[in-house]
Amino acid sequence: MNNLSEGRFVLIAEIGVNYYDIAGVRGISNIEAAKLMVQEAARAGIHAVKFQTYKAETLAAKDSPYYWDITEEPTRSQYELFRKFDSFGYDEYRELKDYSDELGIEFLSTAFDFESADYLDELMNVYKISSSDLSNIPFIEYQAKKNKPILLSVGASNEDEIERALDAIRRNTDAPVTLLHCVLEYPTPLEDANLLKIATLKQRFPDVYIGYSDHTKPTDDCDVIKCAYNLGAQLVEKHYTLDKTLKGNDHYHAMDPEDAARILAAIDRMDMIRGRGELKCLKTEGAARSNARRSIVSAGHISAGELITESMLTFKRPGTGISPDKIDRVIGSRAAFDIEDDTIIQENMLIYD
Repeated sequence: MNNLSEGRFVLIAEIGVNYYDIAGVRGISNIEAAKLMVQEAARAGIHAVKFQTYKAETLAAKDSPYYWDITEEPTRSQYELFRKFDSFGYDEYRELKDYSDELGIEFLSTAFDFESADYLDELMNVYKISSSDLSNIPFIEYQAKKNKPILLSVGASNEDEIERALDAIRRNTDAPVTLLHCVLEYPTPLEDANLLKIATLKQRFPDVYIGYSDHTKPTDDCDVIKCAYNLGAQLVEKHYTLDKTLKGNDHYHAMDPEDAARILAAIDRMDMIRGRGELKCLKTEGAARSNARRSIVSAGHISAGELITESMLTFKRPGTGISPDKIDRVIGSRAAFDIEDDTIIQENMLIYD
């Protein structure tokens, strides 16, 4: 995540557990599908891939109700859904980490239990904490004690809850923190995206990075991501798939590699448009600056040696002579030689007593 400290944009592909479905439709193994998704993410220019590491029995009670769109994912129990996608352990994530390193894309995974938080430690440079664990202070503190940068999603939270979670992190580490605005609505309708919360987070928590975990459906013009970026989200995490038509889990609101490439191109364009923000004249404005600004100009004939008064002067384009802001210095000087009417006054035309 060096991009953050360097002020550059970061895009994370949230693979989660989508590789299970990709494996099924392509007739390949889960690990092959996961690697394929990493490969395509790297090819699209995505900066990091993120998985989800859990075991159903440590994550959800068996009667936990669903909170997703059941027209897209019909499973009505959290436990039953998570049980479909919890076969990977340390060995598989080690393999994915090594493969990601080969491709030059950063690997991370959200830990959902203490065991996975421990074994992922040697595999990741950054910990990601889910919105669902924002109030799980013991688990937040446990991960903070690993003393690594933390990405903390703040979906479905109030300000006091964000403060408590951030305090829990700060009690245990001084490592950088990124707060990710997030709406826990799958998919998130555009009218619920509430992107101004990004600007509020940036103002309220000036000592952390601000990002956005996006659950809206991708749009061709990337308007949601562009808006989030321009409001202060330096990092964007978005669910990622190789087939957006797949039913179930997180495919229906995910980006694919083509979407990711469009997002990155859109951010590059935003960076080009936004510029550097320096309060100084651009080199490209040089000709306009010289020709559109005004100079002090003679308002009639001025004889050599004549004392110059205000009534002898006016201001006209171009700005290649003495600037009007020097008028007080010019008044009271004398003409070094005859100055014709409508002449742009230059320093060599004046004698200062």
